[in-house]
Amino acid sequence: MSTTAQTVERIERTPRPWGWYETVSEAANHKIKRIGVLPGQRISLQRHTQRAEHWVVVQGTARVTLGERSVDLGVGQHCDIALGQVHRLANVTAAPVEIIEIQFGAYLGEDDIVRLGDDYGRV
Repeated sequence: MSTTAQTVERIERTPRPWGWYETVSEAANHKIKRIGVLPGQRISLQRHTQRAEHWVVVQGTARVTLGERSVDLGVGQHCDIALGQVHRLANVTAAPVEIIEIQFGAYLGEDDIVRLGDDYGRV
């Protein structure tokens, strides 16, 4: 019986005041991130001018704001964020929240975040 050596790529975790993110994969026109939001924290209320997003909850219960409405999504539930749509991800529970974010667009840089409100003074 033979064993095959497996290469494990180290993914760098980027800390944020609300939690962290990891870029899992990046190619032309799309990027995949794993995002963790700490209990009681939330990302900025934001929109993007050059990308749309798809979020899938993989741990916990995420409160997602899309425009004027908010909805709680559990593991396996998902939402689409249209280009330019105002949105926010929050964790209003005592347990960790993680999502997988898939970005689609011609430009996927971090500077394509238009912050409309932020708990950490980054507007």
